[in-house]
Amino acid sequence: MVLLEFAMTPGGKGESVSEYVARILDVIDRSGVPYQLTPMGTILEGDWDRVMSVVSACFKALEPDCTRIGMNLKVDYRAGPAGRMRSKTEKVEERLGRKLAT
Repeated sequence: MVLLEFAMTPGGKGESVSEYVARILDVIDRSGVPYQLTPMGTILEGDWDRVMSVVSACFKALEPDCTRIGMNLKVDYRAGPAGRMRSKTEKVEERLGRKLAT
């Protein structure tokens, strides 16, 4: 199972890019892939082909009117079942003995 965190930003679109972020999140939400939105990016969980196809679809959603697109991407692969997006956080909370802001 893959956990993939990414942020995609169009260049030259001014200080606020929420219009483009919303476009990307629409693609992600409609994909059916489990995800978690954060203030600095989005985390996807699934098999390699599925999460990479979502990233590709996000790129294609921006490409028609964005002449430059920057992306940060991190991937953590671990063989096994889904559910790591939440279980990784729960394991740390368990060790600390308290809930964390997530």
